[in-house]
Amino acid sequence: MAMSSTPNILLWLFSIHFLLSLVKINEAKVPAIIVFGDSSVDAGNNNYIPTIARSNFEPYGRDFNGGHPTGRFSNGKIATDFISQAFGLKGAIPAYLDPSYSISDFATGVTFASAGTGYDNATSNVLSVIPLWKELEYYKDYQTKLRANLGDGKANDIIKDALYMISVGTNDFLENYYAVPGRSSQYTIKEYENFLVGIAGNFTKALYDLGARKISLGGLPPMGCMPLERTGNLMGGSECVNSYNNLAAEFNSKLNDLVIKQNKELNGMDMVFSDPYGIMLDIIQKPAFYGFEVTGVACCATGMFEMGYACSRTNPFTCSDADKYVFWDSFHPTEKTNAIVANHVVQTSLAKFF
Repeated sequence: MAMSSTPNILLWLFSIHFLLSLVKINEAKVPAIIVFGDSSVDAGNNNYIPTIARSNFEPYGRDFNGGHPTGRFSNGKIATDFISQAFGLKGAIPAYLDPSYSISDFATGVTFASAGTGYDNATSNVLSVIPLWKELEYYKDYQTKLRANLGDGKANDIIKDALYMISVGTNDFLENYYAVPGRSSQYTIKEYENFLVGIAGNFTKALYDLGARKISLGGLPPMGCMPLERTGNLMGGSECVNSYNNLAAEFNSKLNDLVIKQNKELNGMDMVFSDPYGIMLDIIQKPAFYGFEVTGVACCATGMFEMGYACSRTNPFTCSDADKYVFWDSFHPTEKTNAIVANHVVQTSLAKFF
């Protein structure tokens, strides 16, 4: 008996050793996650600038680490928090402008994202938030601090091996092009798409020039299915606005083409297109499969149009169990939805980086 069990024990020990080796390999492959974008990935940067685009108050964050509003536009964690955890890093990526964190905290993950921003500088002007070019300036400042803190060698390794995630674009259409005068008189919608793709390409090229190699360029969700858009679609029975969904799919196709193009042109560039569209639409069309009950309205307040300050702690209509809802407010998913989308991205576009 003892003889036959020995190989099993050795096999078990080898398996444990092998798994630990994989973890060490993975740590070396992605030592940090560095994030740019809008409210889908903002962890609280807007708390520290003069704007109404904030969520650092209840009921936001009511399910975040025991109930703590951080500035994330959700009841709990956002997708990048779950992705960081999947890579064996911290379970919540901090906001760069949050003074309670230091460069040692940011060395394994940081977000420069600002709710309400877009590729287009005109989009960030609508709610006076951080434009994408300024997020890049903050990243340059981060590089300087990282080198001062860790030394050039270690800092350069982190910069080269980190995973850079970009999630932005929805506001350019819904908050800017279709909402305020200006761009719609300058560009047709297809011209505006191409204008934004050009900005995206310049941004990823700038990251590449600063040392980034592993980049995830995020696509748009089916934005016609956001409760805010469905509420306005009275003639369509408050169903998803197909024209907005088709626009998102078309724009995503152009972003994917950009990824293919830059991977060919830039030596060592390893960029992927991370597409939330399909998984989000599947959740909305088959909610019961994912354990949801409500897709058309959000959890917070009436769930029809509220977000930000309109989503207040005193509203008596806010749901008691956010896990039954796909959306937390009229624009943003619940923590549960974020976890499902993050898991999908980790198993598809990001799988190559593990």
